[in-house]
Amino acid sequence: MEKSLARSITGGQNRQMKDNRNYHKLHIAQDHLDVPPGTTTAVPRLVSERLDAFGPCRRVLSAGDRRGRITFFGVKSDMPARRIRIWVYDGILASGVAGCVDVFTAANTVSARRQAGRAPAAPLLQWQVESMDGKPVQTASGQIVRVDGAINARAIADAVVVPGPFVASIEGFLSRPDTLKPLYAALRRQHERGALLASYCTGSFILAEAGLLDKRVATTHWAQAETFARRYPGVDLQISEILTEQNRILCSAAVTTSLNLAIRIVEKLAGAEIAAATAKMMLIDTNRVSQSSYASMPEVRQHSDELVARAQRYMEKSLRHGFNLNELARHLAVSERTLNRRFKLALDKAPLHYLQSLRVDVAKQLLESSGLKVDAVGDRVGYRDLSTFRRLFKRETGLSPRDYQRRFVRRRPGRTALADTHPSPA
Repeated sequence: MEKSLARSITGGQNRQMKDNRNYHKLHIAQDHLDVPPGTTTAVPRLVSERLDAFGPCRRVLSAGDRRGRITFFGVKSDMPARRIRIWVYDGILASGVAGCVDVFTAANTVSARRQAGRAPAAPLLQWQVESMDGKPVQTASGQIVRVDGAINARAIADAVVVPGPFVASIEGFLSRPDTLKPLYAALRRQHERGALLASYCTGSFILAEAGLLDKRVATTHWAQAETFARRYPGVDLQISEILTEQNRILCSAAVTTSLNLAIRIVEKLAGAEIAAATAKMMLIDTNRVSQSSYASMPEVRQHSDELVARAQRYMEKSLRHGFNLNELARHLAVSERTLNRRFKLALDKAPLHYLQSLRVDVAKQLLESSGLKVDAVGDRVGYRDLSTFRRLFKRETGLSPRDYQRRFVRRRPGRTALADTHPSPA
């Protein structure tokens, strides 16, 4: 039996989209159209599509001016519905789609409450879930997501959300250009038409493949940082960031940040007040600014350089004892220059960078599970100067050692909060 997310995702959006057919005539920015003097006319659809970012006003058409152009005069009224399209495909995570829809639903509830006492209006945010062929898609967990129709690059959209694929190999997933090229083209077309594009986790790879992130900032899941940076050197990757934004393109980190992404979309389309109220209603932490504290040291790439392997083993055994690059080179009977070059070739990072990453990663593990105080942890990983350890740790993770321990400590049943058992400052 198919498991379905149809109720939480589709929700009668086709009817909502049709209820607001006058959207094009109402949502026009102050602009001019060449027509004979004294003429009144309906607003062309294309113009309304291009100018729908200028704000919520009901527009009244007047006679043309001396140059034969219509001037639009606006009387402020209820905000017209904003149209969001969620483009799905096989292999995504169901929560990324349902989470966004839930945020948009909550935002509509917040908006409706603020309209209490007024005449009923169409929902502020309207959305459709769409696939390339208009057929349901299967998520990575096997759930079936029903859709409202097929992806149409020419369809009106204020925002387009692209979930990230949850796959064993992102590069393997991207090796299907014939399948993905139509999606890339549709994304480029929507961006050209003025739509806001938003993606989370590995969805940033799709935006990059479409050429939409060249010379722009972006983020992705921390575990995919090296792959992304190598594959797209022209993108300004800000891997520590939870969310990035530039030129109407939003990127966020792992799948749970799709909630932060959805809140930002609400802010862009409905305003900061509704976005803030929605986040509070759903207990979404919009103050998360870095994913560095969640990152683990990536698995060391396989290599055949015995010299580098010996250096790695020496670092791991001597972690508690401070040593420098010159000492390590002498132990291995090579020059510092040779050691740097071999590390770069084998691991794509310098020895000291590798050692620093190793120390921070071991410190994280100790803070999570050992019950040691911060100064003891710093000593265990080779930092005698506690202030140096704190500064380095915060630079690498975005949190002080103490804050990291409070957030990630693995508490045993019945234990009191860490703040009570270890009251010393970080």
